[in-house]
Amino acid sequence: MDNISVIDLVAAALAGTGIGGFAGYIMRKNVAEKKIGSAEDVAKKIIEDSKQEAVTIKKEKLLEAKEEIHRQRSESEREIKDRRNELQRFERRIIQKEETLDKKLDNVEKKEEALKGKFKDIQDKEAEVEAVKQQQLEKLESLSGLSSDQARELILTNAERKTRHEMSIMMKDIEHQAKDEADKKAREIITQAIQRCAADHVAETTVTVVNLPNDEMKGRIIGREGRNIRTLETLTGIDLIIDDTPEAVILSGFDPIRREVARIALEKLIVDGRIHPARIEEMIEKAKKEVEEIIKEEGEKATFETGVHGIHPELIKLIGRLKYRTSYGQNALKHAIEVSHLAGIMASELGADVKLAKRAGLLHDIGKAVDHEVEGTHVEIGMDLLKKYREPKDVIHAMSTHHGDYEAESVEAVLVTAADAVSAARPGARRETLESYIKRLEKLEEICNSFEGVDKSFAIQAGREVRIIVKPEAVADEEIYLMAKEVTSRIENELEYPGQIKVNVIRESRAIEYAK
Repeated sequence: MDNISVIDLVAAALAGTGIGGFAGYIMRKNVAEKKIGSAEDVAKKIIEDSKQEAVTIKKEKLLEAKEEIHRQRSESEREIKDRRNELQRFERRIIQKEETLDKKLDNVEKKEEALKGKFKDIQDKEAEVEAVKQQQLEKLESLSGLSSDQARELILTNAERKTRHEMSIMMKDIEHQAKDEADKKAREIITQAIQRCAADHVAETTVTVVNLPNDEMKGRIIGREGRNIRTLETLTGIDLIIDDTPEAVILSGFDPIRREVARIALEKLIVDGRIHPARIEEMIEKAKKEVEEIIKEEGEKATFETGVHGIHPELIKLIGRLKYRTSYGQNALKHAIEVSHLAGIMASELGADVKLAKRAGLLHDIGKAVDHEVEGTHVEIGMDLLKKYREPKDVIHAMSTHHGDYEAESVEAVLVTAADAVSAARPGARRETLESYIKRLEKLEEICNSFEGVDKSFAIQAGREVRIIVKPEAVADEEIYLMAKEVTSRIENELEYPGQIKVNVIRESRAIEYAK
């Protein structure tokens, strides 16, 4: 009974819950329907308001568009009116210009007709003038006895002579003035450079004298059947002259380095006393090493004395080799050092690059160290050596111009050339063989005598000056200046000479009578 009651109670509860849920559903549905109806009414109202507002906006926009169209139409009409007025003004101006051009064209046609008449008159007058000119020309030719071509040639010759005369005078005045100023300044600079650079000059020869302790040593040097002397000459390439000169042996050869090796070896052998082929060979090897060391030391001394640093070690050795090289009897190393000093001093006076001038001056004859071993001039050889050992381009250029083989493009190059000439031309600096000296003098006089109007020429002052005497009736005073220039140019192109040559052209007239 109790079980039935519980079931009933549960069923009743479930039924009550279902009924309550259904009743709640019915109530929520009613509320939702009421809300939906209210929202629809609101939506309808919003739509109606939007339509009315859209109609209002449409009307406003149409009104604005009509106003804008009206405004643009007014502006277009005003612009068209302005353009029409402007076109009318242009049209009036064009009409006026056409009228003016028509008037000018009429005037031009009238002037053209007038010019045609004048041109015809001028042609007629020209024909008359030409006829008169021809008559006058024929009359002049008959009176003078010259044709027109001959007269023209005569006039041109006279004009040329007069022009050359005036040009000669002008050139003489200008050059004298320039030379006076330049010579004065140059003399000051060079004099100061020479005074500040005191270098010894030693006349080198092709022989070396070795003193002996006694005459018996000559026999030991010769050796049994001459084997010692033959060994010495073969290994050194130097001739040993053993004559009647007391206590002396002469070493003769054109290679100073070999001659020096022979001298040192011979002196060592004399001191040692043991003279035989094996000992000679040993002493010559020692002498060669000693000479190589001397060459290196001399190169280092030269760079230290001139203040030129940073030179490649091989170049320093080549500089040292110049100690055993001569040019016209002048020691090449002393000459290079002197050129370096002179170029540096002059560069300092002129405000140029002193280091560059001194470096190029020291290296300017470096090619002479090997010119007997390598083909080519010492300038070309020197340029190749400096390029090989990476010397600066400015240094190579400055050394390459000192004999005029290349055009100088820097002040330092000109100074090296001048220093080289000063060092070579100093009294006692150089000497030359009698044969080449005589040939140079003969060639000098031959060049001078080849000019028209020259009577005699004399090479004097050991070939450093030439005096040319011209015929006074063949050469005028003004022409001797041009002759001196032409002679100088020929000498520079055809002769090789140390220093400079003064060309002195002399013209004079003398009247001599004797009272008896």
